[in-house]
Amino acid sequence: MTRALRPFALLDRDGTLIEEREYAHRPEDYAVLPGAYEAVARLRGAGFGVVVITNQSGIGRGLFSAADYRAFEARMLADFAAHGAPLDGCYHCPHAPDAGCECRKPGVALGERAAREHRIELSASFAIGDKDSDVAFARALGCRAVLVRTGHGEAHAPRVPADTPVARDLADAVDRFVLPAARVQPGAQ
Repeated sequence: MTRALRPFALLDRDGTLIEEREYAHRPEDYAVLPGAYEAVARLRGAGFGVVVITNQSGIGRGLFSAADYRAFEARMLADFAAHGAPLDGCYHCPHAPDAGCECRKPGVALGERAAREHRIELSASFAIGDKDSDVAFARALGCRAVLVRTGHGEAHAPRVPADTPVARDLADAVDRFVLPAARVQPGAQ
């Protein structure tokens, strides 16, 4: 039996869920942004799945290893679950910006993979991040975009299309844009 499609929030990691720290990969780099646990829990309570899609060019640049990334990711997954805000998965692009890959946002390869693996209804889903590349990713993937002003968001806000919702942080994005839209979206759970 095939599972039904459902809406998801596709979240950027650095500057959206956790503090923006250049090439975060060490245990001491891990710091969750205020309100992130609660925002993810509200998304889940409204029937959204939640995945992280992140560019991690530090791997491709040789600044840290894939094993360093996986350990950091495991910590984040365990931490969010322990706070009642489990994440359904994480997808990362390990390539440097000039590698020409299709998985680096705004490329959609990781979003398409997540959609296949989690049965994501893209038209009812949101991509939330702090860069114009997150907004371009959302639009190319066919979901709605919200830019947050945390991380690099303040600098990127002037670069996004004028009709892009801009939120103070993840909690504001969820409360002002995602959950109200889900209430009127046919088929949203």
